[in-house]
Amino acid sequence: MTEFSFKLHKIDGAARRGELTTPHGRVQTPAFMPVGTQGTVKGLTPEMVRETGAEIVLGNTYHLMLRPSAERIAELGGLHTFMNWPLPILTDSGGFQVMSLSSLRKIDEKGVTFRSHLDGAMIELTPERAIQIQALLDADISMQLDECLKLPTTTEEMARAMRLSLRWAERSKRSFGDRKRLGAALFGIVQGGDDPRLRVESAQRLVDIGFHGYAIGGLAVGEPQEVMLRTLDETTPALPADKPRYLMGVGTPRDLVEAVARGIDMFDCVLPTRNGRHGTAFTRFGAINLSNARYAADPKPVDSQSAHAIARTYSRAYLHHLVKANEMLGGILLSVINLAYYQELMQEMRKAIEVGRFADFRAQAHELWKRGESQQ
Repeated sequence: MTEFSFKLHKIDGAARRGELTTPHGRVQTPAFMPVGTQGTVKGLTPEMVRETGAEIVLGNTYHLMLRPSAERIAELGGLHTFMNWPLPILTDSGGFQVMSLSSLRKIDEKGVTFRSHLDGAMIELTPERAIQIQALLDADISMQLDECLKLPTTTEEMARAMRLSLRWAERSKRSFGDRKRLGAALFGIVQGGDDPRLRVESAQRLVDIGFHGYAIGGLAVGEPQEVMLRTLDETTPALPADKPRYLMGVGTPRDLVEAVARGIDMFDCVLPTRNGRHGTAFTRFGAINLSNARYAADPKPVDSQSAHAIARTYSRAYLHHLVKANEMLGGILLSVINLAYYQELMQEMRKAIEVGRFADFRAQAHELWKRGESQQ
């Protein structure tokens, strides 16, 4: 069984070019992970996702534990077999969904008890159970259970949740070690809201515990972009250079470029597919709202320079028609276009870092987005 590892190939400023090795294959970083919440990247086949250039996807512990259950997926061969995705999978721990989806939840030292959004049943999720579920799913990369807070909140509440998450991190690591899963990795999650002192404390204590990689959680939860970027500036220097860094739940193309500039290696976000289903295309020239009447007779493709055929061949007029007619094909095509653009953006950043021109790429990307938006 191939052991998890991370190799750093090149650093340009703070931007990093690397490679993850996992039991199910290698992942080039910086990497974007499409979100496969319920064992599927919504609306797309695994083959479609792979054709966009994706090398790893994210699966969701919360949703899969409720339906069809981690035990059933394990009986059917694990999540890779179940969803027909032979490449690497990272699973989140379920903490964010408990915060965002559960109308009734109780958090204490043991874990979190919450009411299922499906049938109202009361469910207990502990750090040990979260690790067990991810082992049953056969994730290449598992995440510790943490408490994720909505911002803004008080410093006292951020400190309480961060230190509880640290105690859960220790329990998660013990449980992960007890399971002796060959080759798999466990990431710790830095919390602390928008308080730099708490973020650094969290990062340093997680490094002391020791994980295969480190995620920065609790961002992209409503705070302004400048707060997120300032938090990254303050947090990433406290993380070890030889371990991968994962910014959870982020983000827009601008977010990705700016986070890579601050030393982040991995990302996931629902924006490419969620916005695609609602009529928005992401391109090197900015976002295009194809429900806008101005595109009703526009024969141009979404992006004639895209590496993906769908972005080069389907006209804006046709996509506008599909969106206005609520045809499911519109959401499918735009989801593919968006994921392909995100993967192309990551590839271009990797190339720029390799040749020591990331700063130039970053400036050019912002100029293209600015110019494109001025023409919308």
